[in-house]
Amino acid sequence: MSIADVINIIMSGIFHAAILFLVAAGLQVVFGVQKVFNLACGAFYALGAYMGLTLVNILIDGGFPETLFILILIAAGLLMAFVGPIIERGMLKFIYKRDVHFQLLLTFALVLIIEDVIRMTWGSAPQSTKGLYLLYGHIDLLGAIIPVYNLIVIITSLAVAALIGYMLYRTKFGKIIRAAAESSEMSEALGINMKRVNLKVFTLGTALGTLGGALVIPAISAMPDMGVELIVLAFAVVVIGGLGSMKGAFVGALVVGILKSIAISFYPESEIFVIYLIVIGVLLYKPQGLFGRSTV
Repeated sequence: MSIADVINIIMSGIFHAAILFLVAAGLQVVFGVQKVFNLACGAFYALGAYMGLTLVNILIDGGFPETLFILILIAAGLLMAFVGPIIERGMLKFIYKRDVHFQLLLTFALVLIIEDVIRMTWGSAPQSTKGLYLLYGHIDLLGAIIPVYNLIVIITSLAVAALIGYMLYRTKFGKIIRAAAESSEMSEALGINMKRVNLKVFTLGTALGTLGGALVIPAISAMPDMGVELIVLAFAVVVIGGLGSMKGAFVGALVVGILKSIAISFYPESEIFVIYLIVIGVLLYKPQGLFGRSTV
C-alpha cells in the first residue's frame, strides 16, 4: 500500500468522523441534560439531508451562485432544527420521568414516522446534488487526491466543536446545561426554568443532527432509510467515547470514522462487523466508555 492510499483512507475516515461527530454531539447533549436516549437522531440527519438537497436545487436553479452552495447546506441544516421544539413540546416532555423503554419506543417511532414523511414528500428513489461534491476541486497531497469539500466539512465540524466547547464553559447557558446535567432537580430548585432549558437543549441537539445530514449530502445520495445506519454508527460513537461526554463524542467519531474507512478499503463486508467488535471490546473492558463516568 502506498502513502497516497494511506492518506486517502485516513482523510476519508476523518470526513466521515466529522459528520458523525455532529450527530453524536447532538445525541450527547440531549442525553446529558434530559437523560433521553434519542434514537430519532438518525431521522433528523435524514431530514437535514433532504432539506439541504431541496434548497440547493431550488436556489441554484433560481440563479444563486453554485460556489456558495455550502452556505445553502448550512442554512438548510439549521432551518430544519425547527422540528426540535415541536417534538420536544409535543411528545418528549411527557416521558422525561418515564422508564427508558418508553423513551426508546417513542424515539424509534419517530424514526419510522419521519421516514414515511420523507417517502411521501420526496419519494423513495435516491437523490443527489448532481456533481456539486467536486465543484471546489481537489488537492494533491503526496499523490493522494483529497476533495476540497471534505476539508471544508472537517473544518466546519471542528469549528462547531470549538463553539460547543466555548458555549459549555464560557457562557451562562453552558453553565446552566452543565448544572442541569449534574442534577435537573437541584437546578430547578435553584430557580432554573427546566422546561425552557429542555426545549433549548433538544433544539440544539436537533440542529446538530440536521446540520450533519445537510453537509453530507453532496458526497452521498439521499435515501429515506439513510438515518437507520447512522443511528447504529452514532450509538457506536457514544459507547466508545462515553455516554454524556462531548470529548468522548469527538474521539469516538474519529475511531468509528477511520475504522469505517479502513474496512471499506480492504473488505467492505466487514464494515459494521469491525465497528461492533470495537464496541464489544469497550463494553467488556471499559463499560463507561473512554471518557464516560463510571457508575460503580
